[in-house]
Amino acid sequence: MSSSIRLELRTHCTDDRPVFVSGNFCDWLPDLDLFRMQSTGEGQFVYEFPADLKLPEKLVYKYTRGGWDHVELGLSGESVTDRTIAASETIIQDYVPHWRWFGMPFNPELLPKIELLGDSFEAPRLGSTRRVHVLLPHDYDTSGKAYPVLYLHDGQNLFGGGTGYGSWEVDQKMAILAARRHHNVILVSIDHANDERIREFTFHQTRAGKGRGQYYLDFILRTVKPLVDKRFRTLSGAAHTGVGGSSLGGLISIYAGLLHPDVVGRLLVFSPSLWISPKIYFDAIRFKAPVPMKIYAYGGEKESEYMVPNIQRFNESLVRQNYGGHSIDIRVSVDPTGTHQEAHWGFEFPKAVEWLFY
Repeated sequence: MSSSIRLELRTHCTDDRPVFVSGNFCDWLPDLDLFRMQSTGEGQFVYEFPADLKLPEKLVYKYTRGGWDHVELGLSGESVTDRTIAASETIIQDYVPHWRWFGMPFNPELLPKIELLGDSFEAPRLGSTRRVHVLLPHDYDTSGKAYPVLYLHDGQNLFGGGTGYGSWEVDQKMAILAARRHHNVILVSIDHANDERIREFTFHQTRAGKGRGQYYLDFILRTVKPLVDKRFRTLSGAAHTGVGGSSLGGLISIYAGLLHPDVVGRLLVFSPSLWISPKIYFDAIRFKAPVPMKIYAYGGEKESEYMVPNIQRFNESLVRQNYGGHSIDIRVSVDPTGTHQEAHWGFEFPKAVEWLFY
């Protein structure tokens, strides 16, 4: 292979660690000075292979920051496949969204601060109490910034080990986002009501009975949100307020936007249980947004044969009406291997947060 090859690398994760290229041309040694890249600006590096260096016919490589415990990772902190260079290429432009940190997929110093807002919040009209946590950016105490807020359902399965079905590990995902400085969002985790979860996350008469979703949303927007806005430095407008969840939590998040668009302008909708509430398509067609809105909708093709088609149908329902003069920016993300599990929703979470708030 010709050795006149130039690698140009971009990364949003900036720290003091040097960057090396390693591959089948150096026995995969991860930190040889000969293959150290040169910094050309913040998050920008270049490397040109020496003209007299004999390279394999097929160049296979990865980037490291000085060791395999500092190797490049994907958007959500996952391992990535080896890169290859075709014989005809001379200038290659690459991007690395994240890096391993001393063998871990995230830097523990960047984990958000988790505060218990209340262990037994009275939920008016629901006749129950609820546990609520707040996850603050790791540098909240020193930044002086005001932050957008994302309210998330099913708090029992959002961080830590989770209960029953596992965890999204949003605390770890926020540390991953912090490494590329996309962590400036406050998360509010609201526990579900166990046996009453279905009723609280649905509206009207559904296939599972009469929903009480309006009372649950009132609890979030009239009880929890005012306290969060009072106690923390928040950006309280609709453009900076999101609601999100998965399955039935995805369904109630859609209704949060449809019924309260003047308060909620960012929706994180994962694997929504649209089947339980067929009326939602008609509600979407009649919906008119008073302010611009963004919706991130995700579904996995391995969840059921109806999941992705239902999401696409919902998208089309929004497109068919005129938005009341304001735009609805919706992104549909489909995972061909995705199943109805917390691990998949956690994997998608950083992508959704970045798209909704950055």
